Amino acid sequence: MLTRSKYLVILFSFLVSVNSYASGDVIFDEARGRSIPTHITLPAHSTHCSQQTKCPVAFVNAGYGIAHTDYQFAVDVFTAKGYLTIAVAHELKNDPALNSNPPYMATRIENWHRGVVTLKFLVEQLSAKYPAYDFSQLTLFGHSNGGDISALYAAIYPKQVSQIITLDHRRMLLPRNDAIRVLTLRGSDYPADHQVLLNKDELVQYPVTQITIKNSRHNDMYDGGPKWLVARMAKEIDAFLNNKI
Repeated sequence: MLTRSKYLVILFSFLVSVNSYASGDVIFDEARGRSIPTHITLPAHSTHCSQQTKCPVAFVNAGYGIAHTDYQFAVDVFTAKGYLTIAVAHELKNDPALNSNPPYMATRIENWHRGVVTLKFLVEQLSAKYPAYDFSQLTLFGHSNGGDISALYAAIYPKQVSQIITLDHRRMLLPRNDAIRVLTLRGSDYPADHQVLLNKDELVQYPVTQITIKNSRHNDMYDGGPKWLVARMAKEIDAFLNNKI
């Protein structure tokens, strides 16, 4: 005989399962022998998405040493706007450590390229699994090293990327491309490398928005950062997706 407390636990578990739009999974890339942890979240109104009217797709690429599930503030904005959101773990235990020696465009390209290959593999795999979503025009979100991976992906596959959002990435050059909208939120404690960001003339020419957040720290730009900073980042991302900046 069920007690009231056990009944409530079972009921709560059922309600969570039927209302949950997120799922964690590990997708295996046989060609590379690589397991890829992901966390996939459907949009709030996924019933509106179909093969005839496809909904957009966003990939979330974490900063080095931060879990791919630690950017829920951004996932919440994307899903509210109708995006299928895929958070990807790029760094595995057996991967080489991120090179700490400059020039980073040379010494970290192997890491970034591995991330690009992972994203390309996931695009091919998940586009078949989720036919109601548009994997041909991606939105790429990335913090720090995840932003570098996002920028390199756009450099290699520019026609497959519509938007990039980075949180204080500092090494890989942002795209100078009329067809790719860019928002980069900058921390106030570290500068970006030479030519990573656009100069004043380039900002006039390309659809890129660069916002420095006063008193923000590079390592705080994730769910575990100060509440005011997390709220500010969510606000700027929301405005960007609404085409207000």
